[in-house]
Amino acid sequence: MSSCALLEPSPAEPHIASPQAEGGKYRNITPQEQSTGGLVKSLRLAWKFAFDKPKHTVPEGDIPVQPITRAQLLAAQDGTVFRMGHSTILLKLNGQFWLTDPVFSDRASPFQWLGPKRFHAPPISIEDLPPIKGIILSHDHYDHLDEDAIKRLAAKTEHFLTPLGVGDRMIAWGVDPAKVQQLDWWQSTKVGGVEFVATPAQHFSGRGLRDGNQTLWASWVIYGGGEKGKDGLRIFFSGDTGYFDGFKAIGDKLGPFDLTLMETGAYDKQWPYVHMQPEETLQAHLDLRGNWMLPIHNGTFDLAMHTWHEPFDRITALAKAKGVAITTPCMGEPLTLRQPHGGSAWWLTVDGQKALAAANGGAAQKPGGDLSACATPVAAKS
Repeated sequence: MSSCALLEPSPAEPHIASPQAEGGKYRNITPQEQSTGGLVKSLRLAWKFAFDKPKHTVPEGDIPVQPITRAQLLAAQDGTVFRMGHSTILLKLNGQFWLTDPVFSDRASPFQWLGPKRFHAPPISIEDLPPIKGIILSHDHYDHLDEDAIKRLAAKTEHFLTPLGVGDRMIAWGVDPAKVQQLDWWQSTKVGGVEFVATPAQHFSGRGLRDGNQTLWASWVIYGGGEKGKDGLRIFFSGDTGYFDGFKAIGDKLGPFDLTLMETGAYDKQWPYVHMQPEETLQAHLDLRGNWMLPIHNGTFDLAMHTWHEPFDRITALAKAKGVAITTPCMGEPLTLRQPHGGSAWWLTVDGQKALAAANGGAAQKPGGDLSACATPVAAKS
């Protein structure tokens, strides 16, 4: 589920020239089947979230985080990726830094005393980050668009790239309008030698009770580090999405991709239209013609009914079975796209031997990969 809220005012009227807008709201390519239950089903689900969550949706131990320094970032090789948590990724492309969906707050909520709480602190603070060339936003839900982070990042960020309507929110928060570019699906822009294409996703938007689908949602294609089709890097960022045939269209038109940053978490059979099961995530990666896959949208917030580590367990098993190259770096661990590595099964160490045994059919086993980079736990603020 998205981390939705109640109080934030609506943005301006949707950009009516967009083919994605109809009747004052944005829509998906594939219409959603009408669900049964309506308000009663929603209230039951809210009750279950609040008072009847299953065990182990939150880790018992500390999530391992490798702290990042500004000096390390400046010295990093071009084409390096750092996972900051959830769907926040720091990219170094063309000698410049880019952030996807920057969320640094303790909670994915309009309130810092209520709502999903971080499992771990970010590997680096906003104040310690070097200048940011651009921020790439996928949509306006609270676990992807953090008002406090945007305000704190505004002075050190040159460009904000958003789907239609999302940029209006940031302008309302005080971001210089000259810094904001709002794109419709299949529109592109070039910033600092890096090309960005806003591509379709199957999701929804809104931060309050009365602003549903008044801003657009998107995935993103990123070409950096050279000329596309030659020696440049091709990256796909899924944002939030259900599985749909748009992945194949994107792959056919803009792929293949060196790396796909793929939503793998917060799924449930009760909301299949807006979040993918791991099997669908793997198929989407194949549709996109991806090489390496990095599963995101997991390991930071409790947003569903599955155990916190289930997305990692399932997607790594599926990738192994299908021979797909998958990387699972711990938070803050660098991944160099010119020489990618598989990371480690770091999540198996968090809850101790019980989690190891459960993941291995009752027999605890040592997780594979090099865990030395993930040896320093950085706990979230209490």
